[in-house]
Amino acid sequence: MFAPIKIGISSCLLGNKVRYDGGHSHDRYLTQTLGLFTEYVPVCPEVECGMPIPREAVRLVGSTENPRLVTQKTSVDKTDQMKTWIKGRLEKLAKEDLCGFIFRSKSPSSGLYRIRVYGDDGKIRKNGTGLFAKAFTKAFPRIPFEEAGRLNDPKLRNYY
Repeated sequence: MFAPIKIGISSCLLGNKVRYDGGHSHDRYLTQTLGLFTEYVPVCPEVECGMPIPREAVRLVGSTENPRLVTQKTSVDKTDQMKTWIKGRLEKLAKEDLCGFIFRSKSPSSGLYRIRVYGDDGKIRKNGTGLFAKAFTKAFPRIPFEEAGRLNDPKLRNYY
């Protein structure tokens, strides 16, 4: 018998109802196949930093290098709240001995690739990376990471 490997994961991918609308993004491959060999460490940046369920959706606004996390309708800036939480959560994750991380795609906090960054005028200006995903990959450059949807590609899954 072997010990399962520890992998960090966006909590909604496990079926936890933590998304802004109270829903989840359950990924059966991750829970029913990969999950047989894995001990998951669930992370939901938006809930863990103090945002409620349900909540107003957030998006990235400004530059791709240093975007702000802002609520979509009321334009409340949640950047400092998120960055404060990220610092503490990364310290805790450093003690978890993670072997990888699986992020939720399209998330302004957890998305790795092609996350929309809006200009102050509300128009999409460019693509970036979610705030937590960016901080995690910078803090742990040697830990493999991927977005959940990309793991449906057998070649990417094998590489991961």
